[in-house]
Amino acid sequence: MSEADLEARSPWSAYTGVAAVRLVPPAEPVRAELAVPGSKSVTNRAIVLAGLAEGTSELSGILRSDDAWWALAALRTLGLDVEVAGGTARIGGGGGRWPAGEAEVYVGAAGTLGRFLPPALAAAPEGRFWVRASRRMSQRPIAPLVEALRALGARVDYADVEGRFPLVVHGAGLAGGEVTLPGNVSSQFTSGVLLAAPYARRPVTVRVAGGMVQPAYVRITLAMMRVFGAEVEAADDLSAIRVAPGRYRGRTLALEADASSAAYFFALAAASGGEVTVSNIGSATLQPDLGFVYVLERMGARVEVGPTHTTVRGPEKLRGGFEVSLKAMSDQTPTLAALAALADAPVTITEVAHVRHHESDRIAAMASELGRLGLRVEERPDGLTVWPGRPRPARLDPHDDHRIAMSLALLSLAAPGLEIANPGTTSKTFPSYWDYLERLGFHVEAL
Repeated sequence: MSEADLEARSPWSAYTGVAAVRLVPPAEPVRAELAVPGSKSVTNRAIVLAGLAEGTSELSGILRSDDAWWALAALRTLGLDVEVAGGTARIGGGGGRWPAGEAEVYVGAAGTLGRFLPPALAAAPEGRFWVRASRRMSQRPIAPLVEALRALGARVDYADVEGRFPLVVHGAGLAGGEVTLPGNVSSQFTSGVLLAAPYARRPVTVRVAGGMVQPAYVRITLAMMRVFGAEVEAADDLSAIRVAPGRYRGRTLALEADASSAAYFFALAAASGGEVTVSNIGSATLQPDLGFVYVLERMGARVEVGPTHTTVRGPEKLRGGFEVSLKAMSDQTPTLAALAALADAPVTITEVAHVRHHESDRIAAMASELGRLGLRVEERPDGLTVWPGRPRPARLDPHDDHRIAMSLALLSLAAPGLEIANPGTTSKTFPSYWDYLERLGFHVEAL
């Protein structure tokens, strides 16, 4: 498999190969009712669970993105029957075994897949699997997961650099027992171990040391495990989670929409003084990023959250002058950093040190690009402060990070003609983002 093949985007990526887009916002405030695509977090959990399950699963509302493409392609490479039609995936599960026996799988830049798939491979009773990742994903830590799997009896080796991808995972099963994981780096390590835990020979108890950085995502994992038939008990604070041996069973499941994607449109409503209703996400979700609307409320927006819909109405002027922890919804760090430049006073974001280890160093990337627009930014280890200003049009670098690209686009409201390089990077989670902006009245010119 060549490096070019490994770095390829999914066929759902309309902007792959486009050097940049130039953005001109609509003349009027943004007003719309829309539905956003499926949740990345739910989609990749569901795909891995369906692959582990006995029988066939039908997943509707999947997010058609790079992350999902890599996950589905990995299951095919492992020998499972996978069919995709529109937004529905039909997956014939292996029941904890992988028919291919030996295979090289690619997790791309997907943090979820990179942390979920190795445990699922290690839990198999036989096989040998090489797990490779993108350049950026290969720089991100994987040692806590490998150490936890070894503690549970797995055989996992590093194929190159200690503590980094690529890995060689030997299907030797999991003995079970008790394991402790750090909670301050990524909740995905905990979720990865939990997803494979039912296939251990004995019960698995996962303990989390140092507090969990994003507990909501572990709650999503537990909820979905139960949907597929797992027996799980968890402490209220998720400091200890016990999983009984068992087998997942195939399910027909409608996946919910992505709260992280919805946040960009709520931000557009708030910043433009408009009104946006997202018709397929509301209080019924477990996704923490819906809480971003309450940050917008602090900035003067009016918010209405129903069980299945959410509306944000923007103020005449965004308010700043506050400090906020985004620990629970750290994917919104770039979003708020961009909005802060349009507010009437500085905004300080705290407790998001872990986003330095995402697709990019998101704190440094936003500080760099906002600085390129002539804005004042103070970067700190766990966050940043952004002062309001007049952003000037420029070509900005999203650092091959989908969330940086989508957040910087918001600044075109104040800087018509703003250019975002490498727009295809949004395909990681939201390939149709630029099409959505056009539907909202933006002029999006491919350069």
